Amino acid sequence: MDWLCCFNSSQHGGGRSSSTSGKGKSHEGIMRFGFSLVKGKASHPMEDYHVAKFMQIQGHELGLFAIYDGHLGDSVPAYLQKHLFANILKEEEFWVDPRRAISKAYDKTDQAILSRTADLGRGGSTAVTAILINGKSLWVANVGDSRAVLSSRGQTRQMTTDHEPNTERGSIENRGGFVSNMPGDVPRVNGQLAVSRAFGDKSLKSHLRSDPDIQNTKVDGNTDVLVLASDGLWKVMTNQEAVDIAKRFKDPQKAAKQLTTEAVKRDSKDDISCVVVRFRGQNRLNHIALG
Repeated sequence: MDWLCCFNSSQHGGGRSSSTSGKGKSHEGIMRFGFSLVKGKASHPMEDYHVAKFMQIQGHELGLFAIYDGHLGDSVPAYLQKHLFANILKEEEFWVDPRRAISKAYDKTDQAILSRTADLGRGGSTAVTAILINGKSLWVANVGDSRAVLSSRGQTRQMTTDHEPNTERGSIENRGGFVSNMPGDVPRVNGQLAVSRAFGDKSLKSHLRSDPDIQNTKVDGNTDVLVLASDGLWKVMTNQEAVDIAKRFKDPQKAAKQLTTEAVKRDSKDDISCVVVRFRGQNRLNHIALG
């Protein structure tokens, strides 16, 4: 995350290093995921965290996938990695109204972060979360510029909204803030933050939003690949390019590693993290996919 002045959750547990990757699959092995995270060239520690796992709960199978891209430290993305999905699933109405449950949990989680500034510091984080319910219904939410892209029926669809200062200038100014546009730099809230929505950031919170944009879509035999990634990938790669690379590989871990490798080759300097979910629909492509 770009501020002017995970690490790691999966079925395989945590740990910190300059790069990490892994993979897993659904209970019946029909759907699989892979992830890859690479530290950027900045001197500070890695600030990207992720979640990638399948779990059984109340007779349902959930796929939980997320990227959290922190700034001014890793405390807030680490907190999100541990608590955001748990807070969503604690909402009583999750099974009947996922949209409302996700929205409420995002707000409650942000309030909890703001109340713990003494522990968590003054930093913040983006979030993109994807919840796959019983392999059939996909709920994607985001704040900030971490992005989710879905390939289905041969079409590539961005499932998130990039929350950038210029596009939400009105909201920022209505809250008493301003958007800077300095030559050679990206637009920033109050000359500091390059996103207009984020968790945390107590010093800027009166001028920021933390409510998510939420999208829902059905998953069927024509659904191929979902890619979640931080802006370290999207700064150097289009949605279509990411999907095309991911679909070349049968193994989603290899796909995720290829995406981060390609972003580094394209001189991305930020932390780069991505999760690739491969749906059963792509089994039709196995004969042309690489190993």
